[in-house]
Amino acid sequence: MFKYKLFKNAIEKNLTNFLFNYLILKKEATIYLFENNLVPYEETFGSFRDPQAPNTYSVYSDLAMETLLQEMTKTISKNINKTILPSYSYARLYKKGDELKKHTDRPSCELSGSINLGGDSWPLFVDGKKFDLKPGDMLIYNGCDLEHWREPFKGDICAQVFLHYVFADGKYEHNKFDQRKKLGIPFNY
Repeated sequence: MFKYKLFKNAIEKNLTNFLFNYLILKKEATIYLFENNLVPYEETFGSFRDPQAPNTYSVYSDLAMETLLQEMTKTISKNINKTILPSYSYARLYKKGDELKKHTDRPSCELSGSINLGGDSWPLFVDGKKFDLKPGDMLIYNGCDLEHWREPFKGDICAQVFLHYVFADGKYEHNKFDQRKKLGIPFNY
């Protein structure tokens, strides 16, 4: 069974900075749209209702993050010597006091990649081992089998994108695209 692998500088600094600022801008735009009743409150623009990180901005299947998910598929497959299929992306802008309780992931997250996009340092623990990812670093781990968590965040902001995959010809292969018709489509469509 594959456990985990650290990829230092998995994405370039200028892309990391772009995605960090993109998420901040998207969060601010989403708040404005919701507060002014310009769009219904739905997860397409992002949400503050994720039970894993209450009142913290998160977004499922953002087009920029889904593009990153797709682009990283071949690189990850080559580096772990296993063919993988993209499932979905999920990004969060963590705030002071957030905590990620010990958990394992659902079947669509058979292989999870956590990429630090910027902000303050916040270690990720996987299978009891501490990883302090720098912006651009990615940790790939078996999300369904390995417990992972983060202790309470002491910084002000930390942006992370999670790229989720399933193994081709594996027991969760049917979860390709998180059972959507294609990448980039919100889950509820």
